[in-house]
Amino acid sequence: MGGVEDDEPASKRMKLSSEALIHLSNGSTVKESIVGSSRDLMARPPQSDGGEEVVGSKGVIKKVEFVRIIAKALYSLGYIRSGAHLEEESGIALHSSIINVFMRQVLEGDWDESVATLHNIGLTDEMIIKSASFLILEQKFFEFLDEEKVMDALKTLRTEISPLCINHGRVRELSLSIVSPSHCFTVRSPKQNTSRARSRTKLLEELQKLLPPTVMIPERRLEHLVEQALGLQRDACMFHNSLDEEISLFADHQCARDQIPSYALQVDANGISLKHKLSGHQKPVSSVSWSPDDHQLLTCGVEEVVRRWDAPSGECLSVYEKAGLGMVSCGWSPDGKWIFSGVNDKSISLWELDGRELECWKGQHTLKISDLEITSDGKQIISICRETAILLLDREAKVERFIEEDQTITSFSLSRDNRFLLVNLLNQEIHLWSIEDDLKLVSKYRGHKRTRFIIRSCFGGLEQAFVASGSEDSLVYIWHRGTGELIEALPGHSGAVNCVSWNPTNPHMLASASDDRTIRIWGLNNLSAKQKDTHGNGIHYCNGGT
Repeated sequence: MGGVEDDEPASKRMKLSSEALIHLSNGSTVKESIVGSSRDLMARPPQSDGGEEVVGSKGVIKKVEFVRIIAKALYSLGYIRSGAHLEEESGIALHSSIINVFMRQVLEGDWDESVATLHNIGLTDEMIIKSASFLILEQKFFEFLDEEKVMDALKTLRTEISPLCINHGRVRELSLSIVSPSHCFTVRSPKQNTSRARSRTKLLEELQKLLPPTVMIPERRLEHLVEQALGLQRDACMFHNSLDEEISLFADHQCARDQIPSYALQVDANGISLKHKLSGHQKPVSSVSWSPDDHQLLTCGVEEVVRRWDAPSGECLSVYEKAGLGMVSCGWSPDGKWIFSGVNDKSISLWELDGRELECWKGQHTLKISDLEITSDGKQIISICRETAILLLDREAKVERFIEEDQTITSFSLSRDNRFLLVNLLNQEIHLWSIEDDLKLVSKYRGHKRTRFIIRSCFGGLEQAFVASGSEDSLVYIWHRGTGELIEALPGHSGAVNCVSWNPTNPHMLASASDDRTIRIWGLNNLSAKQKDTHGNGIHYCNGGT
């Protein structure tokens, strides 16, 4: 039944490979002798008697590969006898005989034979052969140094490692480790800083990464495939808004619609009391921004000043203003040590908390009415710089990038991971832009109404998998971020909904603010939803009301 052309039973092959590797990881030594010469063996992918026999209803899973991956998983989980029985009963070997010999030679420190066997495996990529040989000979080099055989180490470096003509920088480091023994510890990799047996096992793992997967199956390949399948199911689930540990292997994953916050939990002010009334602005307040620690608050008057408030006491701590100019937006640095403000001369200012201006970026950086965001690393300032363009200013690199739209931009929102930007447009569309590397339009969301007012949108839900927006038709709209499909249009308000905010720590809670003078809190019918510890950006905007 064997799929490999050799006379060894699977149980013997197992001893030559996985069991030996596991034993050596515990610091012992393999005693079995190597059967046969590597020069008489050639590796070939193990095959079943049926050739390209397949399993599964789709006819895409090759039986040989499937069995080998299962066997690999059994050995990795420590089920040595089960893995050996699977090899023996199926007639499909995890590794060919030459690979078993190669692994044994590496684990026993038979360096010259292992390099010779490497050349007989049948690899066609010369660089892979050289890179694998380099790793083996480097291990040989360090073991000579451990045994204080300096001349043998020098000979290995000169006659075996250097002639490979690769990794020249590493060769120089190895040379220095001979001249300066103290330098030896700085050039060793983690796999060479452990016991010899475990060091060789780590070497084998590094070699495994170099060799083609058909020759040596990557570690945890089955786990990777299962995780990938679960991830695809989760991403395809339109209503997925629960923690990942709730996904089971026993059934295909599908969340119900009730995972989306669509039930009005609170509308009136029962249980809510007024803490402070912050007075001082002479003009309507256009934006509010909480500090990273939630202890302070910034408020910006329309083309007026920015005020910083102490949240517990309601005291105004500082006023930020520029003679003859007015502020149009505000935001905190991620560490809460500085604040940013957009100015109506189209510049952006950076301030100390005490009111001293540190820096000013002049030019077409903002509009008179503008949103302002700062990435969580503090490196990028994002602002609407023209009616149809958004500026992404890299403070350190002094590089400016621009998102260009065909329609007038009314507002935008930054994702928590700084990778995406939601852009609200005059033509009743919301665009999702990727801003991580190259700027790219990813998706469009339609359905909400906007004719007169500024309507704001936000990311939300578990891993911010959803997009929510207000609308002038009194509804709250929710889309699936990945597919762009409209999931919910929530009724309840009696006036235009101009702002929404998804709870950053509870994916099942959403707030909406309306011109009907109410704020609605939306959640699930069942209030036992689990929470996940995340953080929002703390910025909230108004449409000109105090």
